[in-house]
This record gives sequence, C-alpha cells and structure tokens, in this order.
Amino acid sequence: ISIKNVDFGSNVTIIEPVNLYGCSIGDDSFVGPFVEIQKNTTIGKNTKIQSHSFICELVSIGDECFIGHGVMFINDLFSEGKPANGNKDFWKNTKIGNNVSIGSNATILPVEICDHVVIGAGAVVTKNIVESGVYAGNPAKKIKEING
Repeated sequence: ISIKNVDFGSNVTIIEPVNLYGCSIGDDSFVGPFVEIQKNTTIGKNTKIQSHSFICELVSIGDECFIGHGVMFINDLFSEGKPANGNKDFWKNTKIGNNVSIGSNATILPVEICDHVVIGAGAVVTKNIVESGVYAGNPAKKIKEING
C-alpha cells in the first residue's frame, strides 16, 4: 500500500489498498481498492475508477469518466518485438476524453478516445476513437450510436 507524491483535488475518495504515485486526481473523484495509478498520469474531475484497474504512465483521463473493474491501460506496444524494459522512448501516450465509460476487463492500448464514448466490457481498443458511440469487441468496433 503506497500513496506518494499525489496531487489530490478536493473531496477525492480512496479505498485502500491502492498504489498511487506521481499522479494527479481531480475533484470529486473515486479510486477503488487494488488500483494502481502510476506517475505522469492525470485523472479528471468526478471520475470513478473501480477496483483492480491499472493505469500506467502517460495516461490522461478526462472529466466525468467511469473506469470499470479490472481495466488495463498499456503504454508499451512491444515495437521492438519485446518489452521496452524501462526505455521510455518506446512508450506511447493515451488520452481519454470526457464522459467516457470503459467496461470491466477492457484493455486500452495507447490511443485517443474522444468525448461521449462507451467501451464494452472485455473490449480491446487498438485504434483511436474519433466519434462518439458504443464500441465493443476485439479489436473494438463501433456497434451503435449514443442517443443524447
């Protein structure tokens, strides 16, 4: 259990045990148990991160988002055919917009996801998502519009 060098907004709820370091968590957000949020990561306002999720370095999550149980973010695409082994030159950024919900056990590769998107449980997001809607599958594909 470790919470080090975290920039907390107001009214943030943390349910321990967690591993949070060098990150920023916005106002009125929630982080469930068994979550790791690494350095150089930003979580927006009123965002909820459920248990057992892993948010690696270089991830930015917007406001009003929901991250389901066991969601995994990836920053290393094994571009050299193997793990980068700490060589951050090979790591990539991930940017999640506002009002994005990501279902349990989804895997998010280094991509950009626009505002107002729902990612289905178990989906694997391998490419940028540039229009709102519901996405599911492996690789994730748009399956329906969001009626707003």
